[in-house]
Amino acid sequence: MIVKVEIQRRNSASEKTRTQTFSVETDAAATVALLLECINEEQAADDPISWECSCKQKKCGACAMLINGRPRLACDARVHDYPKGVIKLAPLGKFPVVRDLTVDRSAMFDALAKLGAWLTESAGADETGTAYDASRCLQCGCCLEVCPNFYAGGEFFGAAALAPASRLISEAGTGDAQRLREAYNAHFYRGCGKSLSCKNICPAGIDTERLLVNSNAAAVWKRKMRKARGKK
Repeated sequence: MIVKVEIQRRNSASEKTRTQTFSVETDAAATVALLLECINEEQAADDPISWECSCKQKKCGACAMLINGRPRLACDARVHDYPKGVIKLAPLGKFPVVRDLTVDRSAMFDALAKLGAWLTESAGADETGTAYDASRCLQCGCCLEVCPNFYAGGEFFGAAALAPASRLISEAGTGDAQRLREAYNAHFYRGCGKSLSCKNICPAGIDTERLLVNSNAAAVWKRKMRKARGKK
């Protein structure tokens, strides 16, 4: 079958976007990642499409991009998902464009450092399964792309920070727990509008609503209840 691939291209964030179209002969099971490889090898060798790729197995999150307007991993999107035979590729819109489909996601990783997403003391056992669920986060940025409250450089860090925070809050000892609860309140709880737009977009299938409920309970409501009981 012949698939038409329309790719938004530009050399930097300041350059005007142009669309380049390629026709690729492939089969329905082929991934978008494979289409991009074929295009770069056969049709764009002199000016290859810039995009990020690492594992090609939905484990690293590097190949996140907009595919027909929806954030997905190129290695997880297949031709048969687009029966009209037209696949439109664009970079994620919440991060600065480096070139073509490659974006600078450093703001997301800087947020994790600002959040202090690590433990400094022995961790306990998570009996709710929250830690395991959160550990599957790929840090791909798909959840941030659809979030109406997130923008790069803002104080609200989005679900990409919720996942590691949820994991650590559920396992942390007393000292770490206090630090993480304060960071969670400042950089997630206060900014989340509870739209749950992130719920069904995660390539790893993480139930962000469940993480949100558990983390709010651990970081906010239990603490408020303890304070309320102490005033009586």
